[in-house]
Amino acid sequence: MKFIRINGLLLILVMARQEVSGGFIDMDTPLEARTTRSLVDKSVYNLVMSDEFNTPGRTFKDGHDPVWTALDKSDDDSSSAGGGSLQFYNSSFVTTTKDGMLKIESAFEKTEWNRFDHVQKQWKVEKSYFNSGMMQSWEKFCFTGGIVEIDIIFPGDPYIGGLWPAVWMLGNLGRATYEASTNNIWPWSFDTCDRKLQDKQTISACNEHNHFGMHPRQGRGATEIDIVEVMTGDSGGPFDQTDPPVELPYADFTLQVAPGIVKNRPQSGSLPARKDTVNDHGQLQFKAQTWYDGLVLKGNTSINPFFYGTYLDETKPGEPVTRTKEQAFQADAVGVVHQLTPAHFNRTHTFRVEWQPGRGGRLDWFVKAHKIKTVNGTSSMEGDGLGDQWTKAFTLKDESLDNLMGSKIPIEPSYLIMNVAISSTWGFPYDVPKWCAKCFDCNDPKCSCAFHPGFCNMLQSGDTAMYLDHIRVYQSNDPSAHVGGNHTLGCDPPEYPTKEWIEGHEYRYMRNPPFVYEDKKPLRKVQRGGGVCKHDVDCGGNIT
Repeated sequence: MKFIRINGLLLILVMARQEVSGGFIDMDTPLEARTTRSLVDKSVYNLVMSDEFNTPGRTFKDGHDPVWTALDKSDDDSSSAGGGSLQFYNSSFVTTTKDGMLKIESAFEKTEWNRFDHVQKQWKVEKSYFNSGMMQSWEKFCFTGGIVEIDIIFPGDPYIGGLWPAVWMLGNLGRATYEASTNNIWPWSFDTCDRKLQDKQTISACNEHNHFGMHPRQGRGATEIDIVEVMTGDSGGPFDQTDPPVELPYADFTLQVAPGIVKNRPQSGSLPARKDTVNDHGQLQFKAQTWYDGLVLKGNTSINPFFYGTYLDETKPGEPVTRTKEQAFQADAVGVVHQLTPAHFNRTHTFRVEWQPGRGGRLDWFVKAHKIKTVNGTSSMEGDGLGDQWTKAFTLKDESLDNLMGSKIPIEPSYLIMNVAISSTWGFPYDVPKWCAKCFDCNDPKCSCAFHPGFCNMLQSGDTAMYLDHIRVYQSNDPSAHVGGNHTLGCDPPEYPTKEWIEGHEYRYMRNPPFVYEDKKPLRKVQRGGGVCKHDVDCGGNIT
């Protein structure tokens, strides 16, 4: 067994055969956490990746870390039609603390840059009034199937809306915030030839030759599994549209998938109508709506009535990508909202997703239970995370997707993303007065009506951050122990390659001017050696 320390992360280079071969395990992970038992199939899974974030002062700028890359760029969504992203991702806002936590900070801080407008053929000054952080393992650590577990403290005030913290997974063919890489790639999970959908899915199962290392007649995409997203704010009590009642703040557990339902979709703001409604005269009043069957929800968890997916329409001039009318399509968000408490914002809580990929697979989200005393004895409610007992929140099985749309549980090699966004479409005031200026400068009094009370003070305090104590990934060595496809490691597995596609479309995975002038490739090489050392241990000089 060999070890090497890079950017404060001590990694196993070669592991014993009875464990899983790999180079992504943090040696600070406790021995008792090197395996876990599935809460679904009850078999033992082995640790294949971990980061305990115990070394203080780590940096994650491109080229600094062997596993993670923190971005230095704007979010492409901000220049899309209807896009509401307000943050600039700054790698200096991602670091590790003295007490062994990953810290992703958000703050009111203006950033300006020049962007070339290809429609008007001129350079324009762009501004962002907020800085935040996104860290991703794209093209460094990818996996297909297994268990992901995180210990996390959510940022900000739970009753002030506007922050969008998330930990999620995305298929390696798409790079988060690089919209050219995800256009008509995200979030397809469809491997059937349908001529009506062929133009909408770039890598279609109808294609005799997919080129760039893609297999012929294999549909591909960049699928998205949201381990946890958080919506904050003050709803004044439970929402009438949720069942059971859920109020702000809440967590989202979601699979985003295409193709989506086109006709008779549920309407945002209400639960799916499962049955036809007739009036007193026996006449049809409301037709039953089409949504996925067989969803399993437990405890303080409701179908998410506020977001059923995104329609990716024909693009307009000035957007960062081009999509024709024939390429426009519907994507679905199959997800739930789960009740959170203020405690989630001041101490660590544990979340887990179990992912069995492909046909016959499933997704299961779990939270830690909190045992409470009642008049009739001991019962449990989830949400506070003080107890050791795992509680299921949401299960989505492959047959639910297959039976309705022919889509499937993701089987794409996927990477991990952790970020805090700030978006006018997420937790910001919904009904603003017509006289309210659409601006987001906390220093401009005209913009105050665009924010919830206290939001600007929170972002100006210098103490708003999301913290992760650890992230761990486990996989099974026994394909017979679980449903779905095999668990694999790597960003370019033979069955679902990505390397040649990315190399053949490098420009889609690179930053736009003026940032691109510093980049020769989508990722910079990780520096090994050359650091200033006072002792061998400082730079991992002792390799045994």
